[in-house]
Amino acid sequence: MGYLIGIDYGVKRTGLAYSDPLKIIASGLKNLPTNEVIPYLKKLCVTDKIETFIVGRPLQKDGSKSNVETHIMQFIKLLKRNFPDYQIERYDERFTSKIAFQSLIETGQKKKKRLNKGLIDEISATLILQSYLDHKRNTS
Repeated sequence: MGYLIGIDYGVKRTGLAYSDPLKIIASGLKNLPTNEVIPYLKKLCVTDKIETFIVGRPLQKDGSKSNVETHIMQFIKLLKRNFPDYQIERYDERFTSKIAFQSLIETGQKKKKRLNKGLIDEISATLILQSYLDHKRNTS
């Protein structure tokens, strides 16, 4: 059994999360400058059995595509080129950044930590992946 990797793509920074081998729980992995994500994933795929990349799909409230979607599609092309044997799936990421920020408030994190956009990206990737896992479990 392999792991799933959740990806909250951003033009500057990208948050990453991973599942447990049983695909029940998502955990934060890392946040990186976006240009470092592919090299990081290459190293990770050497040491860990990765099955699928779950890339967030940021939709507007009305369901239309977000402005960043063009950049995400370019990133997915890079993923496919560098990882041709891996599955890539998309999952709705609406409101994950807001939920991540709110979770930091609710857990009593200090303002400095709440303003750490990298941490918010990592939490967002975790939320995307956990939502994906829950959805898969509930529809199986």
